[in-house]
Amino acid sequence: MSYTALYRKFRPTTFAEVKGQDAIVTTLKNQVKSGRIGHAYLFCGTRGTGKTSVAKILAKAVNCQAPEEGNPCGKCAMCQEIATGNSLNVIEIDAASNNGVDNIREIREEVAYRPAQGKYKVYIIDEVHMLSGGAFNALLKTLEEPPEYVIFILATTEAHKIPVTILSRCQRYDFKRISIDTISERIQELATAENIQIEEKAIRYIARSADGAMRDALSLLDQCVAFYFNQEIRYEHVLEVLGAIDAEVFSNLFRKLLSMDVKQVLEALNELIMEGKDLTQLTNDFIWYLRNLLLIKSAEDLEDVLDMSRENVQRLKEEATLVENDTLIRYIRVFSELANRMRFSTQKRVLLEVAFIKLCKPQMETDYGSLLDRLRALEKEVEELEFAPAPVVTQVASAAPEKEYPPVVLEKALSADIRQVVERFSKILSRLGEGMAKGFFEQTKLSVSDDDKLLLVTDDSVKYSMVSKGDWIDQLKAAIAAETEKDVEIEVRLLKEGRPFESQYPDLSKIIQTEVVEEDF
Repeated sequence: MSYTALYRKFRPTTFAEVKGQDAIVTTLKNQVKSGRIGHAYLFCGTRGTGKTSVAKILAKAVNCQAPEEGNPCGKCAMCQEIATGNSLNVIEIDAASNNGVDNIREIREEVAYRPAQGKYKVYIIDEVHMLSGGAFNALLKTLEEPPEYVIFILATTEAHKIPVTILSRCQRYDFKRISIDTISERIQELATAENIQIEEKAIRYIARSADGAMRDALSLLDQCVAFYFNQEIRYEHVLEVLGAIDAEVFSNLFRKLLSMDVKQVLEALNELIMEGKDLTQLTNDFIWYLRNLLLIKSAEDLEDVLDMSRENVQRLKEEATLVENDTLIRYIRVFSELANRMRFSTQKRVLLEVAFIKLCKPQMETDYGSLLDRLRALEKEVEELEFAPAPVVTQVASAAPEKEYPPVVLEKALSADIRQVVERFSKILSRLGEGMAKGFFEQTKLSVSDDDKLLLVTDDSVKYSMVSKGDWIDQLKAAIAAETEKDVEIEVRLLKEGRPFESQYPDLSKIIQTEVVEEDF
């Protein structure tokens, strides 16, 4: 006897065996028990979520000679004929290959004849969105007022392509994606029934890779079983069969990407490619990895959403501290766009390498997201510079005399609000968290204008232009209000080149510090 694929062998035969669609199953069972059966159903949802299986179970249930609580018995002649595909009462039509007007006209002619046996003739039209416009029009009248012994079950993955006139004549049921836990439980049941040795971590990865489709999960399991026949299937085996990559590899690749070292990044990428990893799968998995990092950085207690081990979650938390949110969002955007382009490209490797090079060299791009990365790269280079000591001038006579600039004197009394802000400025900045805004304000000098505005003076023209356009001032004002319960007007000014700060503005930090020392004395 030929081998039967797992998803066919373990296809649900009763409503009780359907996983992850409890609301739909309960509704249909109650309709069968009460006899309140509709004449047209529309089953919507992504692939592998049980639409066709539920349609066949419903067809058996309405024709079963001895239904049990809305479920088909599976033992009577009608149930067995439908299960083997020999029943004349259940007609399955693939709309992808039978989408013309003539095909629908044949159905209209057939519905005039009562079923030879059983109660209902059930027409299951799969991928119904593939029907032509003329075919939909031909189906319309029959779908609205079919004979009492006819039931239409339309199944589709793209409900938005179905005309509203058809939708309004059907009971619509949306099949949701099946959860990872539900798929994992089902895989474990089948593994026990088939004597398949597989570890829990491998089951969870297969369930996650299925993306909510039970059929895809069982197909992946079938693939792994065939590759490691009569062996225990381990997590590493699943990664090898599916061409996937462990999170630890992504962690290493991500850290090299943050270092902006093109050579190391391309070497790590080349190593993965030489191992035969699928580039599309690699890209999609890396997007998922970046998504997990963003979630960890954005909120706490997301272990259930991430569906990861504690060790991996802890590692993600450590890596989340190395990168800003805007950088992660930019990475996700770049790789998401890359994944779409790779679907239609014959040069996937080139596209992937170019994407990594762009992220390592943000100066190659001109968008706002890359500008922030360029600034961070410049800051890092400045921090790593080793400045040589200034040469000692031995001939005093040859040195040019320095021009003296007298310091500006504060001629009026300082307001209590400004004084309070200056005294608590370090606490105010701590409310901003660890980011570029805090780093910028820490490097500014504090002064006051003639109209009692708090002045933040900087000599960095690049950051001055950034803070003028961004929302950093609003963040600082909110932090001041939270700390002092005062609303203080703030203005950022650029220091004139070649002149010291004290010669242009009164230095509030020194003034307040001097006043404190005098009072103590």
